[in-house]
Amino acid sequence: MFLHYFNNNNLNSTTHLAMINFLKGHPTRAIVPVKEIANAYNRVLLDSDYLSYDTDPNNQHPLAYGTDPGNLDVRTTVANWLNNKYKIKSTTADLINLTAGASYGVANILASTTSPQLTKKAFVVTPTYFLINNVFVDAGLGDDLIAINETSSGEYELDLEKLESELQTHGKTGVNNVLKDPRGERKIYQFVMYLVPAFSNPGGVTYSLKTREKLLQLAREYDMLLISDDVYEFLDYSSTTSIPPPVSKINHLDQKTVSNKYGNSISNATFSKIIAPGLRVGWQESATPALVQQLSITGANKSGGTPSQLSTFVVANLIESGQLDTIILNFKSIYAERAEILKQSIQKYLPSGTKVYGGDGGYFLWVELPKEINNRAVIQHLAEKDVIIPSGEGFEVLGSENRQGWGDHCVRLSISYLTSEEIEKGVKIWGETIAELSSK
Repeated sequence: MFLHYFNNNNLNSTTHLAMINFLKGHPTRAIVPVKEIANAYNRVLLDSDYLSYDTDPNNQHPLAYGTDPGNLDVRTTVANWLNNKYKIKSTTADLINLTAGASYGVANILASTTSPQLTKKAFVVTPTYFLINNVFVDAGLGDDLIAINETSSGEYELDLEKLESELQTHGKTGVNNVLKDPRGERKIYQFVMYLVPAFSNPGGVTYSLKTREKLLQLAREYDMLLISDDVYEFLDYSSTTSIPPPVSKINHLDQKTVSNKYGNSISNATFSKIIAPGLRVGWQESATPALVQQLSITGANKSGGTPSQLSTFVVANLIESGQLDTIILNFKSIYAERAEILKQSIQKYLPSGTKVYGGDGGYFLWVELPKEINNRAVIQHLAEKDVIIPSGEGFEVLGSENRQGWGDHCVRLSISYLTSEEIEKGVKIWGETIAELSSK
């Protein structure tokens, strides 16, 4: 049902002009910084001829094939920007690999660092980003997924007791698989884990420093690579007039006391959420240059150089001009208002006992309805009224043993695409539909 609505909405978008779609996880077209992006392209292509790059092996012209990890000048700009935002000095260009966005990034990481023969299990936080399962399937790990629950109580925001138990059951300590490859050494991890540590998609949870440190400790002990989808850190709604330093990324913690050549973490980040997804620019940031170098020479990268070469220049230009920070602040102001309207509307129109998680940053809120409500029937009736609410069943980790029954009572709501007025109208219709079905 979840993907059926998603696909139908894409196909029929021209005929459903009044559709209120809580699924879409990208900005409303009206708030995308079109002029700023257009001007940046103009500056990149017309204001410099990049003559110095003609004999520079570390930098290539914006319209040429890029270097494997991306232009050194661009990576330096991104590294300096990150140091400024996180109030650190440890990120350098050799710890950055430029990508074509977070989705490409996860596929690239799994292709480079896992093997169906050597990688025992892949852990995925549940509820999870609804399209991530297939990336693991493509890597040959579809039958090896284990769901780890987010939790709102206890010492940690994740069920780390289960994680540690599964690590002990399926693996061992002291593992260090390094293969010989024509391109050099290739580190293969015994385990991998996928998580969204800040304003998680879809749960809206931000993991504490204590949780991140415990994850890193387990990763080092059991040769596990922590793949952090770090895509929402800068969309923190606690302030709409500044960009507060985010909680230390796991790879930054790994940098401080790195225990091996490759480290045990990779920050898989993107500019899609803070500029525009069509640019297709992201970056991977590790604790050591060795892992970043390995990620930069996967088959496609080695063949064509860094993906999105031209767009990486545009992103660097927006950073250097200071416009990126202005763009982020504008997004934060708009999204913070929408998130607040959504929370208020839920309280106003939905039944008492409805629980809301998230809404302090990022794109998504996770809503748990009272158990007496027939969630699936309500969602189906809402679709007939042109209100699309994605059922929680779409956010399960693949595999029957991993299912948590999220579709029974839970949904994910996005605040990035709809206006405040559309959000309130959609929730009002939702509440009326629940009342209508409950009275029958």
